[in-house]
Amino acid sequence: MAMLYNFLKKSHLLRWYVEEKATAFTEAVILMPLMVTLLMGVYDLGQGITTNQRVIGASQIMGDLIARERDIDMAGLNDIVRAGELAIEPYSTTPFGYDIVSIQFDVDGSPIVLWRVTENMIENDSAVDSTEGLGPPGEGILVVTTSYEFDPFFTHFVVDRIPMQEVAFLRGRRSPIITCGDCPT
Repeated sequence: MAMLYNFLKKSHLLRWYVEEKATAFTEAVILMPLMVTLLMGVYDLGQGITTNQRVIGASQIMGDLIARERDIDMAGLNDIVRAGELAIEPYSTTPFGYDIVSIQFDVDGSPIVLWRVTENMIENDSAVDSTEGLGPPGEGILVVTTSYEFDPFFTHFVVDRIPMQEVAFLRGRRSPIITCGDCPT
């Protein structure tokens, strides 16, 4: 037994166990992966919140620019969509989508779609349906839905793309309805 004790006494294992520096190093080795993982998660969370704020801003900017017009055409809408994409930058605009709908209310207060332009997303019919009864006959409302698929930088292996969607409801500033001569209905 004494021989084993002398061997351990001389070995690095026993010295490693006894030294305080080794204990601190061991704790750091155990905690470092956890701390790096938390740091990456916090970074992705911050990027997600920032991206979501940009998606909100894009819907508000696009809606506000359209609501200023009485009549608009596809060229004007393309410029306004570009303004919405600029609100998303410096993030990629590839996963950015929009659904712009001009609505007029009939005598029953039901929404009638005057025109609609949708790109890179599914039409948001639930937002259009939710406008029922929001205006008197002949008045209108503009519904702008923006969507974005956020892909986390570090945690994409844990969390798949996160869909973000924002809806803006606006009334025309200069006329009760906003028309578009060459837009699809």
